[in-house]
Amino acid sequence: MKMKKKKSGTRTGILEKTRNGSGFVRSEYGDIYIDRSNIGGAMHGDRVRVDLLPPQFWGRNPEGIVDKILERGSREIVGTYHRGKRSDMVIPDDRRNSDNILVRRSASKSARDGDRVVCVITRYPGRKSLAEGRLTEIIARRGEVGGEIRAMIRAAGLKVRFPARCEADAAMKATQIITPEDIAGRRDLREKTIITIDGADSKDLDDAVSIDRLYNGNYLLGVHIADVSHYVSAGSPLDREAMCRGNSVYLLTQVIPMLPKSLSNGICSLFEGVDRLTLSCEMEIDRNGNIVNHDIYESVINNKARMVYDDVSDILEHRDEALIQRYQNICDSLLLMEELAEILREKRKRSGSIDFDFDEADITLGEREIPVDISIAPRRTANRMIEEFMLAANKTIAEHFYQFEAPFVYRVHEKPDPAKIMELRQFLAGFGIDLRGNADNVHPAELNRILDLVHGKPEENIVSTVLLRSMTKAYYSTECAGHFGLAFHYYCHFTSPIRRYPDLIDHRIIKSFLRGSVPAGVLKKYRRSAEQAAEIASQTERQAQELERDVEKMKKAQYMKDHIGEIHDGIISGVTGFGIYVQLPNTVEGMIRLSDLNDDYYIFEAEKYRLIGERTHRVFALGDRITIEVLNANPDERQIDFGLAERDS
Repeated sequence: MKMKKKKSGTRTGILEKTRNGSGFVRSEYGDIYIDRSNIGGAMHGDRVRVDLLPPQFWGRNPEGIVDKILERGSREIVGTYHRGKRSDMVIPDDRRNSDNILVRRSASKSARDGDRVVCVITRYPGRKSLAEGRLTEIIARRGEVGGEIRAMIRAAGLKVRFPARCEADAAMKATQIITPEDIAGRRDLREKTIITIDGADSKDLDDAVSIDRLYNGNYLLGVHIADVSHYVSAGSPLDREAMCRGNSVYLLTQVIPMLPKSLSNGICSLFEGVDRLTLSCEMEIDRNGNIVNHDIYESVINNKARMVYDDVSDILEHRDEALIQRYQNICDSLLLMEELAEILREKRKRSGSIDFDFDEADITLGEREIPVDISIAPRRTANRMIEEFMLAANKTIAEHFYQFEAPFVYRVHEKPDPAKIMELRQFLAGFGIDLRGNADNVHPAELNRILDLVHGKPEENIVSTVLLRSMTKAYYSTECAGHFGLAFHYYCHFTSPIRRYPDLIDHRIIKSFLRGSVPAGVLKKYRRSAEQAAEIASQTERQAQELERDVEKMKKAQYMKDHIGEIHDGIISGVTGFGIYVQLPNTVEGMIRLSDLNDDYYIFEAEKYRLIGERTHRVFALGDRITIEVLNANPDERQIDFGLAERDS
């Protein structure tokens, strides 16, 4: 309802619209709710000035009216073109831009109805008029395989193609052979049993491992990482492009690499049977999991076996005879690795490291990239083993170079906000679980204790989810502030320079320090590069994660289109003022809208994560088991609608 009330001050901020046309202005003073009738002609992402309404007219948030649009967010809109009898229009894919854009027939290029397009706004919307635009690009024709994902990539602003100069530079480097000059000064590990363990489809193999039992009973773990910095010079066009991308993006149907494939899937990848330049971190680890000694150096390796997670897991979990015979020269090393990984995991757990074990979707695509099955992706022994080794190397590298007071990019995870911990405590009390300690300084070991308490119980996934939501998001920084979730005082990303730019920056710094004293001018340059890399990579990581999630949601909605009308059991994974989110056993999540709960008037109790019927007192609470019917699935909006259902007795 449009409000015309006395003003209560002004604020400025970025408008984030919702699908229903209302929105929030994110300002330094907090979030301000804007009813759709008070948005005027503002669009999602615009910087606006807001007149605050008096507090007596506020709901849960301060409320206001958009007074002036200070700066437009974006002129480009990605959407679906629709040809009408009187006028043509583009329906934005991002429904936060909830209003359609009119397109004159003369400005529609050769677009056909249903095509995915890019539209540039030529006239912004008014309070009572739609925006107008012209088409600049046809991303995909209607029904074209992969068109939806290409449109999502374009909307996210990600570049798939590399500039010609970068491709040419990468292609030239990819044809180089490793010369004696390249190897000079490196430790030669080509005769050592070093292996890679990755996914079956992986092509960018940037980490390899080795293990030995020392005379004193300790383990010698080697983590050998592709020396990408040898091929990507600081400040080169390749380097600048990699920095802008920040990371590789892994989608269901494709990879958008940080580096051209001739490098990422070529000379930098640690293929079996070929010499490769690497950076090695060797750690001597005792029987209690303590790293008692370490050595960091430049090296050259020759991968003795390109192994895959499932094969290694079958050897370790099931003692698969055929695989044992095939890898008979490596099996002893694998058994020793398994032994060490378990020691490291127990040590980490004793220190308080939080081990989230979430179900991840394994989506099988059929013809035309349509999903034919969704199941839980197993997290097997080999995956966990390599994860432990990478954690150990990242921690060791971070601590070593922190002691050197070197400019460096660290991975930081701050402790949770006390208010979030108070909410978590209240939620856990509903399950009869007591969260101990002070909310201002909760220890990760206490949160791990909670996860152990619910392990194997029906509420495990929900408790884990809510616990994760109480955490802050990890980010990159040149300040070493520790990693709360891992309970590490020092942590960085060192092990994936093919796909993460902070790792590449740190490799350059590491090599400079390994080669002797670093001049003050070079240190200053590295400090500036590290700060820039940390800021950009934190941003590009968030963009990549959002796109990866959106693609997965879209594919899940595609899959559920063939399952409308089916009855399934699920668990309530979220409760809001407008509905209930329900997650099925295969990780598919849909919503029961509040408007469809017509047996009563339901009140949302946010602090208790539940809806309660005013008359019947029926409760829908987070973690409750529930039976649903699949009502609808809309891949374009990445939404799945459920309704309440009952099983036939």
